[in-house]
Amino acid sequence: MEAAAAKLVIREKITGATAAVFAGSVEIPEKFIRTTEVQEAGAVVSEDEVFELPVVDMAKLLDPELSASETAKLGSACRDWGFFQLTHHGVDEAAMQQMKDSAAQFFGLPLESKNSVAVRDGGFQGFGHHVNASSGDKIDWAENMFLFTEPVQDRDMDLWPANPPTFRHALDSYSVEISNLARRLLGFMATDLGVSQEALQGAFFGGGDADDDTGRQPKQQCTAMHYYPPCRHPEKVLGSLPHTDTLGLTVLMQVDDTPGLQIKRGGRWIPLRPLLGAVVVIVGDILDVLTNGTYVSVEHRVVPDAERGRTSVVMFHEASVQGFVTPLPELLTGGEARPRYRSIGTLEYRKGSSRALAQGRRFVDTLRM
Repeated sequence: MEAAAAKLVIREKITGATAAVFAGSVEIPEKFIRTTEVQEAGAVVSEDEVFELPVVDMAKLLDPELSASETAKLGSACRDWGFFQLTHHGVDEAAMQQMKDSAAQFFGLPLESKNSVAVRDGGFQGFGHHVNASSGDKIDWAENMFLFTEPVQDRDMDLWPANPPTFRHALDSYSVEISNLARRLLGFMATDLGVSQEALQGAFFGGGDADDDTGRQPKQQCTAMHYYPPCRHPEKVLGSLPHTDTLGLTVLMQVDDTPGLQIKRGGRWIPLRPLLGAVVVIVGDILDVLTNGTYVSVEHRVVPDAERGRTSVVMFHEASVQGFVTPLPELLTGGEARPRYRSIGTLEYRKGSSRALAQGRRFVDTLRM
């Protein structure tokens, strides 16, 4: 995937000048200022307004007496919101903590150390800025590490930090934990959608596009670690532009309790307050297509905090049906059912999504029928 993506998007190395700005510059350089974009993106709901963000409990999903009602709750969250916070998820606590510690320690290193695994010219994996369309574009208020974790042959171990020493083991262990969690969640999503678990789980797991005897490994899993430094003028910058996730299923773990992630609903931005110990599950564009629009991918962004930095570890999972991004056949068997998206090959989808992402567009909208 990296070779295809590298031709379409640009990730740049973080310079000492940028690191100095992130460290607490009073004056924000023009290349970071997005005041107009922040204002045009829509209003943030006030702290006085009451709203209930969706929370799903994995313990209830697994409880035979409570599973049906909690599965309906999960389905409602995916249909109406496109995301939910998941509690009692069963991810190994030690693996989570080691991943949190390793990510925080990595971003706390001197720039010289972090740049030992910096993104290479024309590359995608490694430490650096977010994706840009060109070197002249505005820059997000963030440091980022992107790595492919599955399949194993996509890993570039030269870009997996050796400092802190726990990093590689932590990422390897955590990626397995999140793969297992994704599989469990997809099983309940399949029940909610009325399709077989094999159909939905099989779209995400297996040996690439060919049939696989085990189906244990995700077709593709990649990791994004983000550090959003505090900013004295948060109204002028963005940690992450408004976007939907281009892959299938996203699992986000926040390392700290700093706010910043916002979900767009009804034309306004709703701040997400992370629940202690929970992870955030986000419907991606491919899952939107697989479910024929039943589940919706949600637009979200990150706004830096004025006083505290924010660190997150995000796992993305790709999916396909026999090599195509397409609605699940089981959802199109009814007499009145019709596809809402046209089918597209996985490679073509990757290229189109990468190009659209670099241009600030949403590629999946071009697939609507």
